[in-house]
Amino acid sequence: MSLPISRASAGLGLRRGLIDELLAMPTNAVDFLECAPDNWIGVGGTYGAALRQLSERMPLSCHGLSLSLGGPDPLDRTLLAQTRAFLDQHQVGLYSEHLSYCAAGGHVYELLPLPFTAEAVRHVAGRIAQVQDALGRRIAVENISYYAVPGADMSEIDFINAVLAEADCDFLLDVNNVFVNACNNGYDALAFLDRVIPERVASLHVAGHFDESDGFKIDTHGAPVKGVVWALLRHAYARVGVRPTLLERDFNFPPLAELLDEIAQIRMAQADAMAPVPLEVAHG
Repeated sequence: MSLPISRASAGLGLRRGLIDELLAMPTNAVDFLECAPDNWIGVGGTYGAALRQLSERMPLSCHGLSLSLGGPDPLDRTLLAQTRAFLDQHQVGLYSEHLSYCAAGGHVYELLPLPFTAEAVRHVAGRIAQVQDALGRRIAVENISYYAVPGADMSEIDFINAVLAEADCDFLLDVNNVFVNACNNGYDALAFLDRVIPERVASLHVAGHFDESDGFKIDTHGAPVKGVVWALLRHAYARVGVRPTLLERDFNFPPLAELLDEIAQIRMAQADAMAPVPLEVAHG
């Protein structure tokens, strides 16, 4: 059974490389854990027991990898049924997937960007609506990192907002992806955040990235969060309000204490965002 996730909360990804440390850490070390159902459906044995133990101790959110929301292939109805059963079993209230595609005549094991066009809006929004019906719940879709734009009649944020409106779904705002895409594709990250619709934001992600020697950014989830991304997270809170925020770390794991230091930074940013404004500031 998964407990509810409060708006002011900081979570960590449930990765198998961290299992032993997650099981040993104090329950209040993080506010929730996030896992990809695709990697846990049907898992038994030691890992399955660990998942059950952790989900009983703290809230669980889920972030899918394989639905290929924007792809040309038919939706995987078997995976959808398995995902719904997993979410119901663990009473997961917060489920998200990527605003991308990962299958075309078979899985390509990569999150590929959609063209920013009205046709793509209609296509992916219709599929998101089908997914929400199949899962019996609202979902959030995440802005992905991308390194080339396959086609564009509109900006990325206009595309995202159009999809959210037509599908009537929520938004998982990945702040690191905003920074990486802004640097690599020549737009203003702050201006992007200022166009996000607060009411649509269900949660946020922060992560580390790799700086190429020529200034190109690679979204890796394998390094500490950089200062500029922490600053963008604070701007996002000021813009949309505090929401559950996940620290993503997928490999190159440091000692858990270092990840918990980053969790503390999320909590501090949330506390600062919710702090009352002094009267002399409020009245100028």
